Amino acid sequence: MNTIIEVNNVSKKFCRKSSLLLRYGLTDITRGVLAFKSNPKLRKEEFWALNNISFEVKKGETLGIIGANGSGKSTLLKLLNGIFMPDKGRIKIKGKVGALIAAGAGFHRLLTGRENIYINGTILGMTKKEIDGKFNDIVGFADIGDSLDTPVKNFSSGMYVRLGFSIAVHCLPDILLVDEVLSVGDASFQRKSIEKMRQIAKSDRVIIFVSHDVKKILSFTKRAIFLQNGQIKAIGDPTKVVAAYLKIEEGK
Repeated sequence: MNTIIEVNNVSKKFCRKSSLLLRYGLTDITRGVLAFKSNPKLRKEEFWALNNISFEVKKGETLGIIGANGSGKSTLLKLLNGIFMPDKGRIKIKGKVGALIAAGAGFHRLLTGRENIYINGTILGMTKKEIDGKFNDIVGFADIGDSLDTPVKNFSSGMYVRLGFSIAVHCLPDILLVDEVLSVGDASFQRKSIEKMRQIAKSDRVIIFVSHDVKKILSFTKRAIFLQNGQIKAIGDPTKVVAAYLKIEEGK
């Protein structure tokens, strides 16, 4: 009843070679149009970014995801956000999703910060009236100064992150996905963002937080997942999950 996210036996594959990527993509689209099942096997130059993972997230949980670069963390968030579709398995989500997965993702570079607030807010399910009501809070939290009416192509990576995160949290999503990109911001903004996420968590919303910072995982999350080579190596209490991660990292 309180399960908000169900990930059942999910796998996602990618191709390392761009010349084969187009060919495989056209083949897969054709199979989909003809209602054939997707190819469950790896073809030449393909690899599993995620391989047969399953877990659930309950209402009000803060879930940390940790793992080395290339372990599948960002791929998992993009699957949860609907950017990618799984090649195998099923994902079931209840509620509205807000996400900060990549700096500037979803921004129109030629438009201003002000214009992008309305575009992104609409994409995240807010009405114009709702955006109007939260506009000053979004701008104040993002703290982008006089750059509000500047095209975002001129923003620094930190400004991208501040504005993107501010929009995502003020749309009051049922599920908030935050990638390591948050670390691009300065220390004071990181602290402010963590505190904002704590407030969101208290309202029984779900937060999934990807980070290499084990201290943040331990202090902020109630449960954690350690991903390695696209598979779940440990899941559960953050202290035990972080210990498993550090044991492998320190042994390299």
